[in-house]
Amino acid sequence: MSKQPTPIKNIQQEKKIFRGRIYFAIGLVSVFILILVVRYSYLQLYQHEHFQTVSDSNRIRLQALPPARGYIYDRNGILLADNFPVFSAVISRADIEDVDHTIAQLVPIFHLTDEDIEQFQKRAKTARKTEVLSIKMNLSESEIAKFSELKQNFPGVRIETQMTRYYPHGDLFAHVIGYVGRINDKELKTLDKDLYAGTNLIGKIGVEKSYESLLHGRPGYESVEADAHSNILRHLGRKEAVRGNDLYLSLDYGLQMVASEQMIGKRGAVVAIDPNTGEILALVSAPSFNPNLFVTGISHKDYRDLSDSLDQPLYNRAVQGSYPPGSTIKPMEAMGGIHYKYIDWNTKIFDPGYFHLPGDSHKFRDWKKSGHGIVDINKAIVESCDTFFYVLSYQMGIDKMHTWMSQFGFGQKTGVDLPSESSGLYPSPEWKMRTRNKPWLKGETISVSIGQGAFTATPLQLALATAITANYGQHVKPHVLRETKGEKVLKVLHGSDFKIDFDGTQDDWEKMHAAMVAVINSGTGRGIRTPFYSIAGKTGTAQVKSIAQGKRYNEALLKEREYDHGLFVGFAPADEPKIAVAVIWENGRHGGSAAKIAKPIFDYWLLKREKDPIKPVPPPVNGGLMTAGAKPAELPTSGVLQSTPTPPANNTPPSAAEDEE
Repeated sequence: MSKQPTPIKNIQQEKKIFRGRIYFAIGLVSVFILILVVRYSYLQLYQHEHFQTVSDSNRIRLQALPPARGYIYDRNGILLADNFPVFSAVISRADIEDVDHTIAQLVPIFHLTDEDIEQFQKRAKTARKTEVLSIKMNLSESEIAKFSELKQNFPGVRIETQMTRYYPHGDLFAHVIGYVGRINDKELKTLDKDLYAGTNLIGKIGVEKSYESLLHGRPGYESVEADAHSNILRHLGRKEAVRGNDLYLSLDYGLQMVASEQMIGKRGAVVAIDPNTGEILALVSAPSFNPNLFVTGISHKDYRDLSDSLDQPLYNRAVQGSYPPGSTIKPMEAMGGIHYKYIDWNTKIFDPGYFHLPGDSHKFRDWKKSGHGIVDINKAIVESCDTFFYVLSYQMGIDKMHTWMSQFGFGQKTGVDLPSESSGLYPSPEWKMRTRNKPWLKGETISVSIGQGAFTATPLQLALATAITANYGQHVKPHVLRETKGEKVLKVLHGSDFKIDFDGTQDDWEKMHAAMVAVINSGTGRGIRTPFYSIAGKTGTAQVKSIAQGKRYNEALLKEREYDHGLFVGFAPADEPKIAVAVIWENGRHGGSAAKIAKPIFDYWLLKREKDPIKPVPPPVNGGLMTAGAKPAELPTSGVLQSTPTPPANNTPPSAAEDEE
């Protein structure tokens, strides 16, 4: 087979084809380069700011600096509410794709409860994408150590130092100062998100709640550069937070301590007030509780112990408790009789031991079965004659009684700067028809005249009414804030408010003061008389269990919680009042027993305060990893702190033979 000849190459044609391909490739590449140049130019010239912001956000972030909460002091500068640092676990949402998955992995490390997770999720819903949120505060040493070992597995999670609240005196001021707690779902909906950026705590009750706007302060902001693991590399800029105002209260630490000691092992309340200014000097509700339990989240067990306790330690009896005032209101009521001209200091009645309405056989009995004989105003106050006030109330009628007693603050809120105040109740025909759809009965007027029936008052209302009586009818507004120091300005009320409408003379007030002094010197409060100063007072007994007509009160047949309440109101010195006190001892049996609680309070304020003031003992300091610095001494965490000790022997209620009223 012959070999085929090799075709002659067309070199020119091949070169032409090659050059065409080269030019096409060069053109194609040039087009792409041109597109890149155009796109690059567009991004650089027109999208520069946008992408610079995006780039910076990957490494530079703005984080909130929560403000330090303002301190709370007593009138002498003793610290009542402090701040101290704790270690807290926080999470940067911007660095985590699946936050819920990360939280689930952290549960065994930080021992997160369902409540911890629920609180975090609620806060996360409304927080900004770049915001750093707290997972759990006050970490233990073991929790910190465990997380340190696994830190590399949790980019975006870190441990920071945060300030939290601490109450160095535990239960002593719990009901008046209150406490802070974690922000809940309801509060989140109404809060200013910018103002509370980075903040986990808010005032829940007491002064902490009333003056939240003053105590909170304003947050600051800091720009930081962080790596992929959310570790801060450097600080770029900072706007400092503004700490909250410091509050100075009218409360006196020593007086509060004395009043609290008198209520150990009891249920009830004590309120002491300056009758000239309205400043509350002491406010005690017993039993009390440890407010530190609530700051970083109270356990379910501790909360159940408090909320289920029969003694109701969370209940602020001084401001919220409504009790029948008993005979403590008789001085105010007698001044009403003088105002309306139904009686004067020469008016006398005969008391056979009972009173009945005309045409009605029902007997309203006096506490003294045999009666008091011939009784005038002075004797009616000193011996607490019920029959005298039965007759007076029948003459006055409920409408005039309601108008007069309302001027002393009964049946309405006092306006004290504490939350959740009760208004008590001074009943009227309008009230009964509105609430019960029944007409008012004359017999109900008789019961109201001795502080029974539907008539209820708070210990604070009784203290205010006593202060008004001490101050010759001058009304004052009770308050616990004395002054505030800080960025925000608040005008604090000082002095008198208004004078009640009284158609009488100052001599009438002075005679009433003298009658109340006689109560202490020779009447139902004689157990607390003293030669060092004069006390003007009035005892009272409030019936807890009703007694049938014709039956006698037999304490031996009653349970302890069915005993009568003991009440006392008074002021001292009688000629120049500096302090007015109201005491209620639940199931204390008699007013004389409540009076003995008030005596050490008067003694301290008038005799001992300036010479030998009670001051707190500095608590021991325990160092450790539990906090970011020195940890305050541990307080009891059982919750009910005042209900278990055995009352001193001298606090035993007197027998009926010692004091009937």
